[in-house]
Parts: sequence; structure tokens; C-alpha cells
Amino acid sequence: MTGRSVGVFRQALAEFARPGASGVTGASLWRAGQVAIALAIVVTNMVGAVVVVVMGTLVIPMPTIRNFAHVRAVDTLAAAAYVIVAVVIGVLVGIRGLFRLRDWLVAERPATETEVRIVLRAPVRLFVVQMVLWAAAAVVFGVLNWHYSSTLGLRVAVAVLLTGLSTAACAYLLTERLLRPAAARALATGAPDRLAVPGVAARAVLAWALGTGVPVTGLVLIGVAELTTASGAHTKLAIAVIVLGAISLTVGLLAAGVAARATADPVDAVRRGLRRVQEGDLGVAVPVYDGTQLGQLQLGFNRMVEGLAERERIREALGIYLDPDIAERVVNEGTRLEGEEVEVTVMFVDVRNFTTFAEGRPAQQVVATLNRLFSAIVPIVHREGGRVDKFVGDGLLAVFGAPRKLADHADRALAAAVAIADAVHGELEIGIGLNSGRVVAGNVGGSGRLEFSVIGDVVNTAARVEGVTRSTGDVILLAEATKELLRQPWPALIERDEFSLKGKATPVALYAHPASVDGG
Repeated sequence: MTGRSVGVFRQALAEFARPGASGVTGASLWRAGQVAIALAIVVTNMVGAVVVVVMGTLVIPMPTIRNFAHVRAVDTLAAAAYVIVAVVIGVLVGIRGLFRLRDWLVAERPATETEVRIVLRAPVRLFVVQMVLWAAAAVVFGVLNWHYSSTLGLRVAVAVLLTGLSTAACAYLLTERLLRPAAARALATGAPDRLAVPGVAARAVLAWALGTGVPVTGLVLIGVAELTTASGAHTKLAIAVIVLGAISLTVGLLAAGVAARATADPVDAVRRGLRRVQEGDLGVAVPVYDGTQLGQLQLGFNRMVEGLAERERIREALGIYLDPDIAERVVNEGTRLEGEEVEVTVMFVDVRNFTTFAEGRPAQQVVATLNRLFSAIVPIVHREGGRVDKFVGDGLLAVFGAPRKLADHADRALAAAVAIADAVHGELEIGIGLNSGRVVAGNVGGSGRLEFSVIGDVVNTAARVEGVTRSTGDVILLAEATKELLRQPWPALIERDEFSLKGKATPVALYAHPASVDGG
């Protein structure tokens, strides 16, 4: 074995011990998994065959028949042949059922729902295959020995069937352990809504059946067999074996079931709580009533939900005072939003003659009127993918294209302006100015107080363009820079005279949207 092969082998062993921690490739996991599962099937069935021979030879009382040595020789040869055939069939069928996973593992891609089900149900499938083979063996050897004695045939069939149940259960538990690395990869994107395999309680009862149920059942059946054929001296012993075995089975199953439910109930409670959290209910809490690790799981779940609820409250609070896009980025990425140069369209909305409007009116009425105005404007800005940068007294500055980049920011800004002009009626008249260009977007501030904003001449020009609406009588004016970026077919824009804007060395060409001319 080469050094590389040894390394891959060690990685695979580490992956089986701690799924997801070794970094082994999917292709290596597929090869190692094939070998491991094949060995599990071979070893468990070989051990089962040895157990049957030992039980038939030394443990289970057999009836006295002629030529018993001949019968034993026939059974041994038949068992050897059957084990070889059964093991080959078990390995081929067991591994073949997993071949649909090869492409997924090698491709290192997320598993489909079908592949998840195959991984999770593989142990159950192998259990069924093993039980079918052992049940067939029970029939074959029962019929083979019935030829010599009906009692012998029945006892051999029962011994084979009970041993097969233990072997299949052992193979199930072992295969489930070996498939954990594949299951970890399959469930990396989420667990199925419905349980695809036996739950915690079923596993516990299966483990009890493997360790206690099957052996004690065999003991009870031996007692029944002795009771039907034994002499009077053995009758009391047979009765004692049957009674004690029946009590052990009944009490053991009850105890295993209660213990299993004690484990499963807290887990089910947490699972139901998780489903409610996924549905958006952050007020859920599970009762903490277990003093073991399960209680820690319950408590951890409740603390997790409390943290999620607190995070959501922070998000909602930020959403009141910040634009939703900024609030989302602050929650997800923190406050280190580095500045970057981006192309945007800036919208400036202002109320005309606001000073005259505010004179002689109570402050509460003035604020309420402004809030009604902004309540109509802000949803339109958000609907078109824009962001309200700030409220400036009776004005509003909105940005389309930062922090969320938009290829059609100019069209979205103009669409928002037209919708705002249509929506605002009544006590206040507004002017809207649009300008496009490159700005610097990022955090501005200091001493623990930051504001995400856009900085540049484009912003100042948008405010100056809005100021010109007072001279032209238009509701919407856009600079030539915005007009040149429009992609959608708009009604013919009306060109206004070039205006010399404050801070601009050359006049700026302006255009009015026809629906807003003269307040129209």
C-alpha cells in the first residue's frame, strides 16, 4: 500500500469516526464506503452462521434420531454453500442499491431529495435484504431437517430465524454508523420534513431486541420445546424457564419502550419547535424537564430562539430608522461597510412653499402632514428598488443603485418619480429632481455615530435640478445624464432651456416628463 493510499485510508477512518471533520473527497468516501459496507455484510453473516452452528451443536437440545452424525454433516455442507451464496447476494444487492449515490459523491454537489432518501433508507433496505435471506435459510434448513424429524426441522428453523434477526439488526446498526459521513453530506442543505428512517424510539427498541429480546425469546422457545417432550423431572425446569423468559421479555420491552420515549419526547419537542421557528414563529419555547444532555438541548434551543427573536427586534428597530437594505447589511455584515464608487441615480424631492404652509399651523399638524407625504413616497421608492438616503427637513433624498446595485437605476428612478407625482395630491405641492453619475457610497461619521450615504457632485446637482422646477413649473425634471441612461421606451421628454446651476461651470440640459408638465 502506497503512502498516498495509507493517507486516504486514515482520512476515511477519521471520517467514519467524526463525519464531516476529515475533509476526505467524495470519491474516496465512495470507495471506502463500498469496502466498509461489504465487510460489514460479510462479517455479520459469517458470525451469524457460526452462531447457528454453535447453537445447534451445543445449546439447543435436539431430538434423538438415527444417523445424527450424517444429518450434522449434511447440514454443515448445506450451511457452507448457503452462506457463500447468501453473502454474495447480500453484498451485491446491498452495494448495488447505493450505486445511485456514486455520481453525487464524486461530483461534490448538493444532494437531491431522492439521493437524501437513498442515503437515509439504506440501512433499512439492507435490514430487509438480510431478513429475506435468513428467512429463506430458515425455510431451507427447516425443510431439509424435517425429512429426518419434524421436531428437528422446527427447532433448526427457529434457531436460524432468531439468529437471522439478530444478524440483520446488527447489520442495520453497523451500516447506519458507516453511512453517517454520506448522511452528513446529504443533510448539509437541510433535513427532510418527514422522518425517512426509524426514529429514536425505534432504534432503542431494536437495540434491546438485538441484545435481549432475541436471546430470551430463544430461551423461552427452548423451554416450550422441552415442556412438550421432556420427562416429569424436567417439567418444572421448563416451566420456570418459560415464565422467567416471558417476564423478562414483557418487562424488558416495557422498560426499553419507556426509556426510548423518554429520549424521543424531548427530541420531538425540539423538532416541533424548529418547525414553528422555520414558519416564522419566534415566540415558541419548549419545556425543559430533562436533567441529562437532552435537557441541555432543550435549554439551548430556547436560548437560540431568544437570540433569534432579539435579532429580529433589532432588525425591526433598525428598519424604522434606517432603510431596509442598510438595516439588513448592518445586521448581517456589521458596521464596517467600506466605501466604493458606484453609478447611481439620485432623486431629490422637496415641498414647494413649505415655509408659507407651516406658518400659522400647529407643529403637530405640520409634522403629521409631512409624515402623510413621506408615507406615500417611501413605499414607491422601495417598490422600485430605491433607498431613502435621508430626510432633509421637508425634503427627501433617495438613491437608486446603492448599496444594492441596479443596472436600470435610471429607469427605476424615473418610474418612481412619475408614481410619486401621481400619488401626491392635496395640501402640498412637490418638485422632483433626478440626476445620474458616479458617487462614493459608504459609511460617513465618527465617534460611534455612522450613516450610510452617497457623496459626490451628482447628489448636489440633483438638489439643484429640483430647485429649477420652481422656475419651470414642472413636477419632474431630470438631468441629461439621467436621460442618456434610460433603457425603457418613455414618452418623449420635453427639453427645457439649459440652466446654469450653482456650483456647475457649464449649463446643464434638463428635461421634463410630459405627465408632470405644469403639475399635470
